[in-house]
Amino acid sequence: MIRKIIQIDEEKCNGCGACAGACHEGAIGMVNGKARLLRDDYCDGLGDCLPACPTGAISFVEREAAAYDEAAVLEKKRAEQERRAGGKNPEPAAAPVFAGCPGSRMRRLGNRPDEKEASAGSAPAGTAPAGSAFAEAADAGIAPAASQLGQWPCQIKLVPVNAPYFDGAKLLIAADCTAYAYARMHETFMRGKITLIGCPKLDGVDYSEKLTQIIRDNDIRSVTVVRMEVPCCGGLEAAVRKALQESGKWIPWQVATISIDGRILE
Repeated sequence: MIRKIIQIDEEKCNGCGACAGACHEGAIGMVNGKARLLRDDYCDGLGDCLPACPTGAISFVEREAAAYDEAAVLEKKRAEQERRAGGKNPEPAAAPVFAGCPGSRMRRLGNRPDEKEASAGSAPAGTAPAGSAFAEAADAGIAPAASQLGQWPCQIKLVPVNAPYFDGAKLLIAADCTAYAYARMHETFMRGKITLIGCPKLDGVDYSEKLTQIIRDNDIRSVTVVRMEVPCCGGLEAAVRKALQESGKWIPWQVATISIDGRILE
């Protein structure tokens, strides 16, 4: 029969596995580091996987395909539940497969916005190698500080639009140079927020479409934009402004501008 079904562009696929996790029917799997439609009859054509794809590798096509077999999907789920529960002749459940670049694998980090600040990951006193950055900081009396980054990835181009950490999030959208120019970026701006970074000049893309999806499809509570004073950074602010308008939502937002010598200008 001719019906609507997904199509995966392997050239665009970065192997993050987000679509396989979003497919409730198990129609998508990871094969040799790329997402692949495993069975036509498991695909219901509703497209829950589309917004999960950070690279736009998934689209709808109309072609000859087996009809969606809900009974087969339910039987597959029942069998998987039975195996996980240790039923008769149980088989070990397959671990989730992630075969793509580790840099794009979605995860929630330990330093979450709702957790107390900790200095995990810093070198204990007296253990840093002589001459290392840790040792130099200790000698200068600089106390270790915890990262306030609560999720990965943080690049706008890589983050999935329906990531669970967007639910109820206060969103920080920052130009990537700001973290280098402004010394207290984590404490002042990142604490308690989900952070997305990008550079419209270097990436050469219009972020507004993806940001519109993130704001429209998730419960975003507020948006803070942190940009540099240089003119090209205005593209980031413009993309956020457009995304807020096209999302159809009224969300409080603000813009902070950082000077190239590290001061907050507004």
